[in-house]
Amino acid sequence: MFQFTVPGMTCGGCARRVTNAILSVDPAAEVITDPPARDVKVTTHAEEQAIVAALAEAGYPAERKGQPATT
Repeated sequence: MFQFTVPGMTCGGCARRVTNAILSVDPAAEVITDPPARDVKVTTHAEEQAIVAALAEAGYPAERKGQPATT
């Protein structure tokens, strides 16, 4: 499981776009978003780099909780 901080995720619409970006990489991923906390938890078999790249491409740069995400 990966946990990310997504500073630009501020509402439900943002959360849907973040979820869709992650699901474009791994359609079987489990995504839990918390817009007020800017927090995303992802259970996936995809590589962290692929998730981070998809989020950045969608306009939501992310950082891995506790450390900058790899790009």
